[in-house]
Amino acid sequence: MLKMPRPIYNNTAGLKYHTTQETLLYGTLSIGPIYIFLYINSVLLFTLRSKSVFCETSRYILLYNLLFADTVYLVSSSLLYLLAAFRIKLTFYMCSVVILPPQLMSLISPLTLTVMSLERFVAICYPLRHAVIITIRNTGVAITLVWVTSSLSIIIRFLILLCSNTEFSFNLQMKDFCSDETLFLVPMSYHFITAYSGIVFLSAGVTIICSYIGVTLVARSASTNKASARKASQTLLLHLFQLGLILISTFHSNIITAAATIMERSHVLRLYSLSFICLNILPRCLSTFIYGLRDQTIRPFLIQHLCCLMPKSKSKPC
Repeated sequence: MLKMPRPIYNNTAGLKYHTTQETLLYGTLSIGPIYIFLYINSVLLFTLRSKSVFCETSRYILLYNLLFADTVYLVSSSLLYLLAAFRIKLTFYMCSVVILPPQLMSLISPLTLTVMSLERFVAICYPLRHAVIITIRNTGVAITLVWVTSSLSIIIRFLILLCSNTEFSFNLQMKDFCSDETLFLVPMSYHFITAYSGIVFLSAGVTIICSYIGVTLVARSASTNKASARKASQTLLLHLFQLGLILISTFHSNIITAAATIMERSHVLRLYSLSFICLNILPRCLSTFIYGLRDQTIRPFLIQHLCCLMPKSKSKPC
């Protein structure tokens, strides 16, 4: 018989949840920044579809995919947080629907960062071949592979859950609030996603580091555009920093699981709220700063749209 793992919050019924004041405080600190960045991300997504230059440039198409993934992740994560804060328990079927978007987007972001780093590497190191290698078609193929790779991990985890526990039913009521740990109870699923995520992040990290080294070597060459290469190397460093933060956020579950074995439920929930703010929200908000404010092409349109000043001339639709 399959031995089920210990639930994350294996505490007695007498332990307390947040007080009303704590719920409001953590809710404001968590959901408030999310709404602010959701607004900024939405404006930036609109900006990337308001001009033909953004729709016809591979770099901005990849940025749109990254921002879309981060935005969906913020929305779905805030929903999960609210369900947990208000102690709303779902059926396994409803939980699987809610948990699917953040689990899918959690791998799309690092993979997209990898493709964006390769695009910058080709642009700086092979400028004459950039237009041939980085085409709209190839960009579409790369984005499709990113989504297929991310979707594959989710499909395999659900298959492991169904095959390992024949008595499992999606119509059952969950005993705790919806989360990745309470849904995928099978140990094999945990080991699989740990290995799968490790391979993804290791590959992404090696790719970004190699791209950074290549761009840095080009930046030191006297026969190249040092300013452009230097800016690209700085962007790759920011990509690596963002990837590191996303990698740390994947340990969110491990931190909560370990804390639940030594702490009371009320303290675990406080830790859950704080780690949610620091580990889940922050990494998904960096794309706006890295591109929205640093990119000289996007910046004027973004500021214009944020200030609700629409362009006087009609833009060519994408």
